[in-house]
Amino acid sequence: MNKEEVLSYHKNPKPGKLEVVSSKVCATQADLSKAYTPGVALPCLEIKDNPETVYDYTGKGNLVGVISDGSAVLGLGNIGALAGKPVMEGKALLFKRFAGIDAFDIEIDEHDPDKFVEIVKSLEPTFGGINLEDISSPRCFEIEEKLKKSMNIPVFHDDQHGTAVICAAGVLNGLEIAGKKPENCKVVITGAGAAGVAIAKHLINCGVKQENVYAYDKDGVLFEGRKDNLSEYHRFLYRNTKFRTLEELFEGADIYIGVSIKGLVKAEMLKKMAPNPVIFPMANPDPEITYEEVKIARPDAIVGTGRTDFPNQVNNLLGFPAIFRGALDVRARQITEKMKMAATQALIKVTKMPVLPEVLKVYGLDSLEYGRNYIIPKPFDPRVLVEVAFAVASAAVEEGVNRVELDLGKYREELEKRFIAPRRRNDVTA
Repeated sequence: MNKEEVLSYHKNPKPGKLEVVSSKVCATQADLSKAYTPGVALPCLEIKDNPETVYDYTGKGNLVGVISDGSAVLGLGNIGALAGKPVMEGKALLFKRFAGIDAFDIEIDEHDPDKFVEIVKSLEPTFGGINLEDISSPRCFEIEEKLKKSMNIPVFHDDQHGTAVICAAGVLNGLEIAGKKPENCKVVITGAGAAGVAIAKHLINCGVKQENVYAYDKDGVLFEGRKDNLSEYHRFLYRNTKFRTLEELFEGADIYIGVSIKGLVKAEMLKKMAPNPVIFPMANPDPEITYEEVKIARPDAIVGTGRTDFPNQVNNLLGFPAIFRGALDVRARQITEKMKMAATQALIKVTKMPVLPEVLKVYGLDSLEYGRNYIIPKPFDPRVLVEVAFAVASAAVEEGVNRVELDLGKYREELEKRFIAPRRRNDVTA
């Protein structure tokens, strides 16, 4: 894959990766009169009298807004809303390809959090859910929190929660293989941005003790009394500790998670960790320490990365399509902590299932089974969509954040019929 090949993909045969396709026939005068004036007034009046019927007469219920300000795009940084558009189009493409969800990318050239919130909030009539994307920390925490409080549809910052849901599934599987329990483990996280904060919170919800989670950012260890400008959203990461260096933090650690920068971690640090450590250097495309270096320094480690060319990739594609599928199908008002935990447990479940032959074929493998080199499912396994969507929808119903009631048994059957069979033919779900 070279530069010319990639640019050609985005440019040809026509620019961009998305287009709008009509879901209704409009071939005759009669069709036109129904699609637009005068017939279109009838569903408008139905919705005016009963707003919930908007889900019956429009595509709102299957439409997600992929919204960004371009302030933290991939590893490229603050490249701006315009330059971030290819990424947002790509995210919308993945929603459609992997979950049958329509998505519009919306790039907003506004860096004031309050103004950004007002803009997004005003779009609620259009969408069934909002996927926030590539917004810098700590603004992303404030923006998501305010939108969740003010909007009556799911709001989900994938850089935070998608990463956390999938990372936690891999970590919990890794700990099981290592014979360890979360409540007994020491965790070191490098990077205290959107992903780092969310991963820490989710691991704590998964059973890791808060006092055993240590964070390190560009200014060093997060310790009580440190003078800095970190936000209130980081307070739970401050520790009453004498440790001041990253090397000191690694002493006796069971888990390392990197969402920071290339080359930050050295082999000697890993050698200080406890036996059978779980090590996830996930900076992308260049990790905190390379996979090869980890395996040499700690051959007993269970290793995950953010890359496709090594085992156990923490790939957000395992999360956001299915999480939104489940949330949209029950018309959830929000995505809760319980729904996110259900997604993590569903990913753990899929990993322990026998790998389908068609999945092995996609990845050019003869065999693959639950173990050190397979603690996270593959994105092309169609059961990820079914299990995660079903788990998220079920959790929403249990918490009462759903607008519609579903026969959950039939819902699972519908998911399997809609997604597993077509995926085996490598079709795109309409």
